Amino acid sequence: MSDHLSHLTAMQGGTVPDFHPGSVWLAGAGPGDPAHLTLAVATALQQADVIVHDALVDDRVLTLARPGAVLEFAGKRGGKPSAQQADITSRLIALAREGRRVLRLKGGDPFIFGRGGEEVAALIDAGIPFRVLPGLSSGLAALALAGIPGTMRGINQSLVLATGHGAEDQGAPDWAALARLDQPIILYMAMKNLPVIVAALIAGGMPPDRSAAMIEWVGTDRQRQVTAPLQALAATAEDAGIGAPAIIVIGEIAATLLRSPT
Repeated sequence: MSDHLSHLTAMQGGTVPDFHPGSVWLAGAGPGDPAHLTLAVATALQQADVIVHDALVDDRVLTLARPGAVLEFAGKRGGKPSAQQADITSRLIALAREGRRVLRLKGGDPFIFGRGGEEVAALIDAGIPFRVLPGLSSGLAALALAGIPGTMRGINQSLVLATGHGAEDQGAPDWAALARLDQPIILYMAMKNLPVIVAALIAGGMPPDRSAAMIEWVGTDRQRQVTAPLQALAATAEDAGIGAPAIIVIGEIAATLLRSPT
């Protein structure tokens, strides 16, 4: 661990556990900018022998790895050639059995639509020691970075996190049920199926003019956002050239944009 990170940890009064050889740590890299890393993840980057990272982990985060650490890409992007989950899990187990300190680094939080639970289950079955380091979930961070309050007194009492991936599959969310909740919905991985999702929400009773926003490339220097009523969301995304990765929020909080005067 670098002296600088050790000093920061001491200032915070925290302790960083030893990253033992032969173990796997699953960590969330947050939504892009290294400034959004937790201190625990930053120190893990300084200890890992091998970092198995996803496609949405910012390059600036990877530069924080200790000298000599091996970087292995294991990204999955919809519609593009991607690593298979079974292969990724097998690789984590194999590296740990070689006595490596293995950091499995995911964008956002590893347990929020990151398949971290599947990887942990496999590690348990294989008898591999592990630890989970939380990260800022991209869906919640996107709202704050866009100036949208996740909750606002008088507007909402809850938030729904949902995946738009595979919206036409049998395992897709019950969009009609979510529409009836009348609470904001934060959608991950929804750009490909956005027209299907919008139609299903409206068919389920959500007002077509319900406020919505899309935040693209959250937490990076490419971040931008657009707002539109629900019924125009897909067309607005196409006109603006908004694409994946993007977070979508549907609900009246999307109309409550709070901006700093500075």
